[in-house]
Amino acid sequence: MGFATEFKEFAMKGNVVDLAVGVIIGGAFGKIVDSMVADVIMPFVGLIFGGLDFSNYFIPLAGQTATTLAEAKKAGAVFAYGSFVTVALNFAILAFIIFVMVSQINRLKRRQEEPAPPAAAPEPQDVTLLREIRDAIRTRPSA
Repeated sequence: MGFATEFKEFAMKGNVVDLAVGVIIGGAFGKIVDSMVADVIMPFVGLIFGGLDFSNYFIPLAGQTATTLAEAKKAGAVFAYGSFVTVALNFAILAFIIFVMVSQINRLKRRQEEPAPPAAAPEPQDVTLLREIRDAIRTRPSA
């Protein structure tokens, strides 16, 4: 079997294709979460803490006097802890969303795997005959 044929078989397996789709969707989902944190959540967090912009929190390591992170990075090394806070918040939100999704999927799987209540077993024929005899005796007029 040639290398190209073997690679084609490997690449076309269901697991590899599913993984590729998952990575692509995960990347797009990551961008959505990044935007949500940077554009929606962090402004409110900054507002709560007095209008502070976490993305510009840094400590200059090369003696820079810049006021923004971009300017400070151009001038030398910086300890950008505000960016780290934002990325850590991104991770926490993404991890929470994935946790909720996996727990819901597991809940649905458990619900599908639950055995159906057993159907009533048919009554044995001798029990049926005995009940018919009993009912016939009860309805029979006494002499």
